[in-house]
Amino acid sequence: MVAVRVLVVDDQEPFRRAIAAVVSETDGFVVVAASASGEESLRAIGRLRPDLVLMDVRLPGIDGIEACRRITVAADAPVVVLLSTSPPDEFELSGCGAATYLAKATFGPEQLVATWTAARPGC
Repeated sequence: MVAVRVLVVDDQEPFRRAIAAVVSETDGFVVVAASASGEESLRAIGRLRPDLVLMDVRLPGIDGIEACRRITVAADAPVVVLLSTSPPDEFELSGCGAATYLAKATFGPEQLVATWTAARPGC
């Protein structure tokens, strides 16, 4: 089985590390990079071609929602999952291209696997 290549995007290092730890502990998933901004994530995606992007909603510069819009217009775009500590009704998420929205507080290996399984292209 080929591992799912994951890019973690969060402007706060403790959250980047926590999310990366969940990914690393989950069988079949590997972190290929971590970025601290929407702009960094766009460059990393072009260079690394991840399968899955775990993106914080609130980022400096280009926020996670706008970055998601830009990422998901490509035909071969990775699956993008938005994460935040805030409830989803605080954001306008419709039409941004995200596969789903997850709360950081409840993010864990089981949720990662279930989200990937539900959002995976071709399934």
